[in-house]
Amino acid sequence: MSDNLGRLKSLEDRNQARDEFVKARGREMLQRIFTFFGDRGRELLSLSDIKSLVKPTSETFVGIKTVAIDLIVGSEDRYGDFSRSFLPKRRHTSERWVNIRLAHLKGIHLPLVKLYELGGVYFVRDGNHRISVAKRFGGRYIDAEVTSLGSKIALDPDNTRQEIKERIIELEKREFYSKTGLDKLRPRGKLTFSEAGRYGEILEHIRTYPSCLQEMRHEEIPVEEGMLAWYDEFFFPIITVIEEERVLRRFPGRTAADLYVWIVKHQKEMAKTYQHMSSIRSVVRNFSLKYGKNFIQKGQKLLRGLIRGVGERER
Repeated sequence: MSDNLGRLKSLEDRNQARDEFVKARGREMLQRIFTFFGDRGRELLSLSDIKSLVKPTSETFVGIKTVAIDLIVGSEDRYGDFSRSFLPKRRHTSERWVNIRLAHLKGIHLPLVKLYELGGVYFVRDGNHRISVAKRFGGRYIDAEVTSLGSKIALDPDNTRQEIKERIIELEKREFYSKTGLDKLRPRGKLTFSEAGRYGEILEHIRTYPSCLQEMRHEEIPVEEGMLAWYDEFFFPIITVIEEERVLRRFPGRTAADLYVWIVKHQKEMAKTYQHMSSIRSVVRNFSLKYGKNFIQKGQKLLRGLIRGVGERER
């Protein structure tokens, strides 16, 4: 009799856990509907993606800590399976999720989750389902094995990927101007980027340009003079042509400085292909035609995004 009652209770618990998974997934789908086809800025963050922006300076095992679940903002490899609030998004997560919930119902202690700490927020290394279940049923804190990744900036748990990227770009910009003083020497300069890492490329251009001048002039070029020569004789003329040709219309969301970096690379590719240096205007026009988007392409991209969003909600 007791065995039968035990099996019945186990069956009831499993059915309850399954119902709870369906409700959790339904709640996630409702959240997407209420945010008009899904707010991608509020999705769970990818650790590798954020690491590529922040570029951690170190990795240190901290040990066991009690972590506020609201500070867990991303995952190493399951960022597509859960929402930012760790509600399940995919059917294939159901079996693991249900088993974790059953363990909770039976009072079974599970292994500690493993987290990475980066800039004061956390990313899941192992234990996404455990965090999802804990948060769903009111858990505010969870014990975890924590590895800390060194960061130059502090991150906020509400930051989207775009906000993090903008903060990194702003940090790089401040460091660039601190090293060069170009903001004071050329206060109307147009060195603004939409992606991280570009200021490092510009520094390399500034370092190498004086070498070209020295070969032509056969004399030593002071650092500041070489930097200003790069700006006045190389960077600014390309920016001017970009603006005159209205190229930015074909690259939505990008800046003239973004295009400068790409056009310099494109100029070198064209020189290898055609065995001569083309004029800057010819390079800019060729780059725009080859890589820029026209009105029809923009519409097609928007339509693909809407279709992809609908498909993700149906999985």
